[in-house]
Amino acid sequence: MSHPTQPLAGRLAVVTGASRGIGRAAALALAGAGAHIVAVARTQGGLEELDDAIRGVGGSATLVPLDLTDFDAIDRLGAGIHERWKRLDILVGNAGILGNLTPIGHVTPKTWAQVMDINVTANYRLIRSFDPLLRMSDAGRAIFVTSGAAQKCRAYWGPYSVSKAALDALVRTYAAETATTNVRAMLLNPGPLRTAMRKAAMPGEDETTLKTPDDLAPHFVRLASPEFSDSGKIYDFPSDRVLTPQMAS
Repeated sequence: MSHPTQPLAGRLAVVTGASRGIGRAAALALAGAGAHIVAVARTQGGLEELDDAIRGVGGSATLVPLDLTDFDAIDRLGAGIHERWKRLDILVGNAGILGNLTPIGHVTPKTWAQVMDINVTANYRLIRSFDPLLRMSDAGRAIFVTSGAAQKCRAYWGPYSVSKAALDALVRTYAAETATTNVRAMLLNPGPLRTAMRKAAMPGEDETTLKTPDDLAPHFVRLASPEFSDSGKIYDFPSDRVLTPQMAS
């Protein structure tokens, strides 16, 4: 039985984009719930600050400075986790980029490729590398951060919308493929939160009206817990509901 204040005691979690924003808040919440965090981000400095914060809540972390477009490094990370722990209990695929808000005809091939690499291909590579490890857990949980942009398809949000729609299809397919296993795969839609990405997209917005990554963070703990059994669905933070993708607007 899990300890009530540490429902994830003894569990191992990989979190991407862990040095700031939603990823940092998720890593801290999972650590506070007892999980050991394998924190993945590009910047060593940001990871070291996270490590201090995780120690502050009595948790522990392994820091992995890694650019998610280095796909071979994702494979090496999977091999390293297998060697050391022989399993992975929780995968949080949070890292994502916005690209620029511009008409599709004006998107540069470089920007398009960057958004697809980080938002889609890196998450496919994470699944490819960690699927065997998640299956070795008694309750493997994979949580990927999506966006309402996947359905809304607003003008000028092309690369981001397309990438999140592709991510949704990727994760739902993975959920279907793991339906008879101990693995559960969920999408999480944070809605508008006070993050650097949101500020870049909506520069005139009053940030004080928005919820914060810290408000969202406890839901990562809930979705990561062995007791959480939904799969192939979207947890929608703004409405606090688990939606089947057909219902999600």
